[in-house]
Amino acid sequence: MKIRRFETINVVPFIDIMLVLLVIVLTTATFVAKGIIPVDLAQASSAKPLNEQKELIVTITQEEKFFFNDKVVEEGSLERELLEFNEQTPIMINCDKHASFEPFVKLMDLLKQHHYTQIGILTKQ
Repeated sequence: MKIRRFETINVVPFIDIMLVLLVIVLTTATFVAKGIIPVDLAQASSAKPLNEQKELIVTITQEEKFFFNDKVVEEGSLERELLEFNEQTPIMINCDKHASFEPFVKLMDLLKQHHYTQIGILTKQ
């Protein structure tokens, strides 16, 4: 009886295990990203309702037109439309890089006059 040398490794079981782990990771990652993992929350007697604030996205186009979310706002009614939102509303400013600086300054001045504090500027990375 002759003893054979062990020259190769059987990688099929290793590949099977790795594919199962990959499926598990991808499945849980999509649940976490969407926030749809079902959770049964504990109850508390002092709980307050969650104050969901929608953010306001103000867009300034190259033609210097203002948009609040997807709604066109005329420059004359800019202040009136802005005052419909609470001072604590998160405001994101999305300004075209070819627009002049004046509409941006005007918007920032209005935000400062009415004490809006949660302001962000959207940029491209």
